[in-house]
Amino acid sequence: MKRSSAVVRRVVLAAVSVALAAGCTAQAAGPGSGSATPSGSASAEPSGSASGSATPSASPTASESESATPEASPTADGKAPSSSATFPTADPSDSASAGTPGSPVLMKDGDENEQVRELQARLRQLKHFDRAPTGFYGSMTARSVKSFQKRQGLVGTGSVDETTWQRLLGASRKPTADELKPSTTNALDTPAPACMTGRVLCISKESRTLAWMIDGKVVSSMDVRFGSENTPTREGTFSVGWKAREWTSTIYHTPMPYAMFFSGGQAVHYSSDFAARGYAGASHGCVNVRDRAKLSALFDQVKVGDKVVVHW
Repeated sequence: MKRSSAVVRRVVLAAVSVALAAGCTAQAAGPGSGSATPSGSASAEPSGSASGSATPSASPTASESESATPEASPTADGKAPSSSATFPTADPSDSASAGTPGSPVLMKDGDENEQVRELQARLRQLKHFDRAPTGFYGSMTARSVKSFQKRQGLVGTGSVDETTWQRLLGASRKPTADELKPSTTNALDTPAPACMTGRVLCISKESRTLAWMIDGKVVSSMDVRFGSENTPTREGTFSVGWKAREWTSTIYHTPMPYAMFFSGGQAVHYSSDFAARGYAGASHGCVNVRDRAKLSALFDQVKVGDKVVVHW
């Protein structure tokens, strides 16, 4: 009877431990992450001087931007501080085919971390990847991996397994800090068809770029950052509804200089948080720009009514 009681006691204690371990934890501020915000339609009345010929018919909604985390000061080169990441090892349970049939996958489409950034930097050294690393494993990265695999005589799957990764390490060198986080603007994505006519802010989530285009020609471009998966930046074709050179969010109480609103409370605007932390943070849905000088010049050129296209 005593043994039976002891067994029951151990089972109860184990159940309590599991319940405690499943409790809530703080959301880490990483690439593509951000604090969740209400999806309601709380209004934010203008507190700045709006410019442009159109008067807004509705105030910004709760999807206004700026990361809710405290802002840090930008480094001398304007890049986000580097962090020492521990790269994940292969998960034997993930046996999707990669360079070697049956080999566990290390990186695949949809992943976003510092190992993906290093993967992109190394592929770029070998001319398989033609843009600045973003840390996001999308279709372009998959095509680049497939190209490398075929050149190495591996099965071209577009996912990275241990064999593919070791081949890449042997064929390339450790990327420098500037190769991992270049000071130059990300290479532009192929414009969506809707970007090829008229005056357009053509915004690619894949390459994290904004291209100001007129009749199919790129006038200027810059890096951008989007909302997290909890507060995503809406995709589609919109137009600039109104502009404000100086604006402060009445919901998050953060400055949004050079704001160009295109979808409710979502706007293209300068973000000091993006300038300081780069892709380590996220907006609440807006399109953040970290180059203030470029955005200031763009703000003067864009007119109310100009097209805005957000695409992958």
